[in-house]
Amino acid sequence: MTYVVSIDEVARHAGVSTATVSRTLSGRGPVSDSTRARVEAAAKTLGYVVSASASSLASGRTRNIGVLVPFLDRWFFSTVLSGIAAALMRRGYDITLYSLTADRTERETVFETFLRRQRVDGVIAISIELGESETDRLLELGLPVIAIGGPNARLTTLTVDDVEVARLATQHLLALGHREIAHIGASHEFDVDFHIPTRRRQGFEIALADAGIPAVPARYEPADFTIEGGFRAAKQLLGRPGGLPSAIFAASDEMAIGAILAARELGYRVPEDVSVMGIDGHELGEFFRLTTVDQFPRRQGERATDAILAELEPAGPDAPHVEPARLPYELTVRGSTARHRP
Repeated sequence: MTYVVSIDEVARHAGVSTATVSRTLSGRGPVSDSTRARVEAAAKTLGYVVSASASSLASGRTRNIGVLVPFLDRWFFSTVLSGIAAALMRRGYDITLYSLTADRTERETVFETFLRRQRVDGVIAISIELGESETDRLLELGLPVIAIGGPNARLTTLTVDDVEVARLATQHLLALGHREIAHIGASHEFDVDFHIPTRRRQGFEIALADAGIPAVPARYEPADFTIEGGFRAAKQLLGRPGGLPSAIFAASDEMAIGAILAARELGYRVPEDVSVMGIDGHELGEFFRLTTVDQFPRRQGERATDAILAELEPAGPDAPHVEPARLPYELTVRGSTARHRP
């Protein structure tokens, strides 16, 4: 038979009231730092674990956040998700995932059934463009909702300016003297949810236009935002007659890594013969010495978590203050780009 430690035993061990133990371990209500340390030490010594069901009944909260994500097997989404999960765990919250595909029936099931069961305290949507009816369903729940990745005038959003991100990447190549720059974007079926590939292509073309360089259709190749897709697209770009582009700008780091591998297979040196540029901040970027615009995906997840918990919990002196805003990005120059040598 397993013995379960009670909250009263923790209170006696710490020399405080049960109400103080409850406030300390639930994170709700004022408690001094010394008392908090004493209670946490007592709970750890005795092996006390807060009962999720009892906590929910007492507070009306589940301490569970629902996360809507379009893909679970793509690096960017899984990295944002890892940031959310780690930040929630630090604050004593669980996470429930809802994979929101393009299938209309499946999406209706999520909004009409799963979310209405009231098993979550709030919802985070990762790079999913929600329709008007879907937004209505979320707002009808009366729960905090934070959206990452695109504008939604009716929801609190944390957004990345993908036009400016791509413009910065292209300007880096232009500053190195490159004029014949090819672009790997996305085919139509992958240009969904805020049309991020299209916006990145717009940023690319705006930077070229500002430099007085026309965008050449023959120097554009669609792919699927994977290393394999970038590899195939780069082989097309580098194998066409009419001259080798001096640089390739890929709309994701994974496609840029594929481009580096394709160039090497074809016998070209990176960056001596062709420079390669990406976007994202992929963990393999350092290994491939990839120059990129880092959009800090893990930090995006952490910031979204801070934003939703700020709405759920009373602000304390150490609580992070988060406002709807543009998410940061930064040019990271490594060894895959170099000055153009005609």
